[in-house]
Amino acid sequence: MSDLALHEYFPRVPDAALQEYIEWCVLEQAQAAECNFTPDRSKLDNLPPAEYIPKLVDQFMKVKPDPIKAGLVAAIAGKEADKHALSGLAIAADFVSLYIKYLIPKEGSTKEQAEEILTKVSQDQYDKLTEIAKKHGVEF
Repeated sequence: MSDLALHEYFPRVPDAALQEYIEWCVLEQAQAAECNFTPDRSKLDNLPPAEYIPKLVDQFMKVKPDPIKAGLVAAIAGKEADKHALSGLAIAADFVSLYIKYLIPKEGSTKEQAEEILTKVSQDQYDKLTEIAKKHGVEF
């Protein structure tokens, strides 16, 4: 199963940790989906997480290496994130995690291969979230 239920952890970490996690997702992990994103720092500098995260996600969502796939993946990720019924910045973290997770698989001609790729992406996301949470004093 590729779903590690990350959405259960997001509400437990502080906003600063969510900001760091989302940055990692959009700046590093998204590269595996050939989504090379460089944020416009002039529009992000000195913003608190409640303002920074939505602006960063907005900038990121404008980068679409494959517009058709990105649109479909955004719809799937949005629908799944809605089901999780999170609030605050945890919503953005959940959506971004799902979006990137489903955007990454480039290979995988069989269901099993695709599931293996999704499982690895989910595990990488969980490991990074755990690492960042620990830096902010949160243990899972």
